[in-house]
Amino acid sequence: MPINSDALPKNQSRYAKVAQKPGGLESASEGNARDKAVALNDRAALKRLVKSDPTLKPWIKEIGPIALPQVQEFSLADALARSILFQQLSGKAATTIVGRLELLAAETVFTAKTLATLSEAEFRSVGVSGNKAKALHSLAQHALDGLLPTHAQLSSEDNARIIENLIKVRGIGAWTVQMMLIFRMGRTDIWPIDDLGVRKGVQIAHGLEHMPSPKQLTLWSETRWAPDLTLAALVFWRIADSAKAPGAPKSK
Repeated sequence: MPINSDALPKNQSRYAKVAQKPGGLESASEGNARDKAVALNDRAALKRLVKSDPTLKPWIKEIGPIALPQVQEFSLADALARSILFQQLSGKAATTIVGRLELLAAETVFTAKTLATLSEAEFRSVGVSGNKAKALHSLAQHALDGLLPTHAQLSSEDNARIIENLIKVRGIGAWTVQMMLIFRMGRTDIWPIDDLGVRKGVQIAHGLEHMPSPKQLTLWSETRWAPDLTLAALVFWRIADSAKAPGAPKSK
């Protein structure tokens, strides 16, 4: 599935805040120091990525700086609900439906209790399909039954375990969980090998006749892009998006 930037948190969204240290708000100097450290880390990761895959150098120069997503505070049920709602829709259409559902639910952060009490007819009244309504009910039931991981568990578990747990929810696949791991949890080692945007970006950047298979991406990642797999994915998404733009570097 290609990335739909409208469906992802905008560094992130109005429903999530950058995680702050326990005990209160940061001072201005602490915030500036943190931002400077983040920027330095991003630049170091880009330099490391270009060193391991020199083909990316002209592309990164063309598309500009790329920042790694930062860790966020968020509601898991809300984040997954929004992922379900955005699936297979344009960003504009999905945003309209989400807005209508917020009004119907009378909340801007969806809760399991509310999602469970809304009927399929009520979901349909705001444009949610029958399949998505069933998926939202499945998500709500998992949350109410205590089957969704807590934030502490999410922080301590590895990527594979989180994916294995969450794909048990109807309508949630590995790609959706990977997007949460990248854009909500700030994990730097996520490599969405089934994503068409990533595969297309690799094809363009390396001048391949065909898009590489997920198996090829897995093999190449070990020598070309690890350990900066999330950053590589971000770069390849941008390449896939910008390749049609005038002035984009031509693949050799």
